[in-house]
Amino acid sequence: MRLFETYHSVYFIGIGGIGMSALARFFNTTGHSVAGYDRVESRITRALTSEGIKVTLDERVEAIPDEFKNPTGTLVVYTPAVPEYHPQLQWFQNDGFEVLKRSKVLGMITEDMYSVCVAGTHGKTTISTLTAFLLYHSHVGVNAFLGGIAKNFDTNFLGNIESPVVVVEADEFDRSFWQLSPSIGLISSMDADHLDVYGTAAEMRKGFAGFANRIKPGGKLLVKSGLPLPKDIDTGVKMFSYSIAGESDFAAVNVQEYNGFYCFDLRTPDGLFKGFKMGIPGMVNVENAVAALSLAMMCGARYEELVKALPQFKGIARRFEVFINDDRLVYIDDYAHHPQEIRATLNSVHSLWKGRKVTGVFQPHLYSRTRDFAGEFAKALDEGLDHIVLLPIYPAREEPIPDISSETIAHFIKGDKCRVMQKEELIPFLNHLQPEVLITMGAGDIDRLVPDICEWGHNYCKTKQRL
Repeated sequence: MRLFETYHSVYFIGIGGIGMSALARFFNTTGHSVAGYDRVESRITRALTSEGIKVTLDERVEAIPDEFKNPTGTLVVYTPAVPEYHPQLQWFQNDGFEVLKRSKVLGMITEDMYSVCVAGTHGKTTISTLTAFLLYHSHVGVNAFLGGIAKNFDTNFLGNIESPVVVVEADEFDRSFWQLSPSIGLISSMDADHLDVYGTAAEMRKGFAGFANRIKPGGKLLVKSGLPLPKDIDTGVKMFSYSIAGESDFAAVNVQEYNGFYCFDLRTPDGLFKGFKMGIPGMVNVENAVAALSLAMMCGARYEELVKALPQFKGIARRFEVFINDDRLVYIDDYAHHPQEIRATLNSVHSLWKGRKVTGVFQPHLYSRTRDFAGEFAKALDEGLDHIVLLPIYPAREEPIPDISSETIAHFIKGDKCRVMQKEELIPFLNHLQPEVLITMGAGDIDRLVPDICEWGHNYCKTKQRL
């Protein structure tokens, strides 16, 4: 943290990203001048601007504000999603500035605080956000760098100078989580992903073992029951397991469902704690709640604080976000971008709206992920959907890969239930199809379609009502 005190300004390249924007907000609250570049305007960049942070969409060096062009007073932070040939990045690197990756800066913050770091290929955003929410409503307090926009707070950053605790979403991409220094670590899942970085599923598991070995001496590791962790993890770390049921250290018991929402008791090493109620639907979120409650208890939060706070949690933007819930139409948007996430999401859909036909609109994220998991994507979509729409791949940081497209997934789906189309074709198609339950999924820019789909959906419901 002492490094940050030597700079009065911080410039971010890729400031609109979910992780970068949280860091930008942190420095904005510590009294630094903050500015940054991003490729496109978004809800996040508009919010940052309203908070007094200068954002440019111009990648030229001339677009950098003059006060950020002094190498002795400006720290530069960038994300791996930015190409190394980016003109601003090259200029800062060649002109004597301190230029650090986002993960390095976040790691420096965790060194000096009681850090709760949540890792996993799925579930980490919900678990970390819920953990932060629970601690916020406890006497412990919290600082938090989140991987999604918490609907209760409408932000991805929470600051509290009175609290020594920080909750961090630990990103496995590019082995970024190796920069962190957890006091408590959690691993929710280790399904194969980011094979462009790791090469194999086995190497990815080693990556998570490396994260676990970053835990501070005397720290704790909470792992979802059944995960195949390597055995070379530091034995000085206290290990605990959690699950939705079974013989794990922390588990939900006496689970009951009421209209898609769940109540449960929590079994812990310290006894049974009763009467927890969920404020968001889906059985998968019971498991996420077990993890978050366990972490909050490890941080010192009290049972009476937690049982009161849990029902108030509203979830995270783009995580099973229900926009329309009508007898005529249900519309959900979700961030699912991996086959396992798609399966979990669609299982929740079918448990909540039993017997209704489900149409899914999926935007694949990354050419490499599409290449590596095309068959698994097809199987997950085919098993869970009655009608499938595939939009073009969202490339993010990648260049196109020859012969890889959304058609690669469609090739594995038999029959005529799958169609590949452009975004502008979607609304006319929905008019023709008249879906019962509609879900959009993906980690790219598919959420930009949400307002238009909602407008169409509300008009559709009115039309059906008149009929």
